[in-house]
Amino acid sequence: MTFQETIENVGKVIDGVGVAIIVIGSLVATVFFVLEAVRRHKLIDAYRSYRQSLGRAILLGLEFLVGADIIRTVAIDPTFKSAGILAIIVGIRTVLSMSLELEISGRWPWQRPDAERPSA
Repeated sequence: MTFQETIENVGKVIDGVGVAIIVIGSLVATVFFVLEAVRRHKLIDAYRSYRQSLGRAILLGLEFLVGADIIRTVAIDPTFKSAGILAIIVGIRTVLSMSLELEISGRWPWQRPDAERPSA
C-alpha cells in the first residue's frame, strides 16, 4: 500500500466518522426530543433543546468532514485547483458552522457569553 492510498483511506475513515456523528447525533437528539415532549408536554422547551442537540451533532460532524477534506487535499492532490476547491468547501462549512453556533447559543462565536462581559 502506497502513502497516497493510506492517506486516502485515512480520509475516508474520518469522513465516515463525521457522517456517523451526524447520523447518530441526530437519532439520539430525536429520541430525547420525543421522550422529553411526551414526559413534560412542553413542546417549546423540548423543541429548543432538540435544535441545540441537533446543531451540536452537525457542528461536530462538520469538523470531522473538513478535517478529512484537508488531509486528502494536502497529502494526495496538492494542486492550486484542489486547494481552491477546498477553500470554497471550507468557506461554506465555516459559514454554516457560524450560523449553527448562532442558532445554538444565541450569539456569534467571537462574542463573549453574557456572564463574561464587563459591566458598564
